Amino acid sequence: MSSPEPRLTALDALHRSLGATMTDFAGWDMPLRYGSERDEHNAVRTKAGLFDLSHMGEITVTGPQAAELLNYALVGNIASVGVGRARYTMICREDGGILDDLIVYRLGETDYMVVANASNAQVVLDALVERSAGFDAEVRDDRDAYALLAVQGPEASGILKSLTDADLDGLKYYAGLPGTVAGVPALIARTGYTGEDGFELFIKPEHAVELWQALTKAGEGVGLVPCGLSCRDTLRLEAGMPLYGHELSTELTPYDAGLGRVVKFDKGDFVGRAALREAAERSNDEGPRVLVGLIAEGRRVPRAGYAVVAEGKVIGEVTSGAPSPTLGKPIAMAYVDPMYAAPGTTGVGVDIRGSHEPYEVVALPFYKRQK
Repeated sequence: MSSPEPRLTALDALHRSLGATMTDFAGWDMPLRYGSERDEHNAVRTKAGLFDLSHMGEITVTGPQAAELLNYALVGNIASVGVGRARYTMICREDGGILDDLIVYRLGETDYMVVANASNAQVVLDALVERSAGFDAEVRDDRDAYALLAVQGPEASGILKSLTDADLDGLKYYAGLPGTVAGVPALIARTGYTGEDGFELFIKPEHAVELWQALTKAGEGVGLVPCGLSCRDTLRLEAGMPLYGHELSTELTPYDAGLGRVVKFDKGDFVGRAALREAAERSNDEGPRVLVGLIAEGRRVPRAGYAVVAEGKVIGEVTSGAPSPTLGKPIAMAYVDPMYAAPGTTGVGVDIRGSHEPYEVVALPFYKRQK
């Protein structure tokens, strides 16, 4: 049985014309890199990078009880989000396991946009539809209604200011406003997944090529480069940002992932409440493994699934690992036993093909931009 054809973003032909190396990601054909992923990574850290993120899953929730539905379906207090603001949250199963991590934008009094990871968009859509029973609210699959471009890096604000009259200086982190960029109607959001300042632009797919070209031209003088998924992964890893399927899964609760702060019990009933209350109480004891950062003393790169070892025994597992262009050393995130989780802990290694390579435990994130 042949596998289905990958989905293509509105920028597919443009990516190929730029010589991008393409890869299948969650059923989409996406640019992995255009040239050197290290150069792309460094451009975002020092200048600016332009990303096509049109594979992300946009779901509209609208109606008189949209806020009540989202408060019941998700673990955060979405009703308290102001119009024009956004919130990072999660959707969990009844047993507390994480189905996905999400950003929810409040676009109007009764209008919300939920943005899911590409690999989980259908799962999230199905769960929201199921959980909407009894609420006066509509859940709509809007994945085909949007293309998503991101401009990230220290020069991102200047590039965007040259193309829009929107008040970018007044736009806070995790906020969004409607405007036009290079004449293209857009939801301009100050969000991102790189650890840098930047913007995500939600637009109609038919405007994607026009806007990409306008942003490219506006960024010519300040070092803007097109960026693929490979450098997006190393950027988010340096910033200590979790990736679903690596740091997050249905086997873990938000408390296991060190993200219990996103769970709000004071809002009333929600799916997974009882299980998450138990998880919260467990986390106050010496509970499950803790998510930490690891920095290599040598040059060998750890990968997801590699065992973390100490004192002759396995004490954890790597969830994400890569060479860090910013630190100049291999880094990893890993879940480890609590007694080995304190920053500065030494004597910890990663089993890389039978060799126990030495690593130091550090606090996350590895990198934090200077504001």
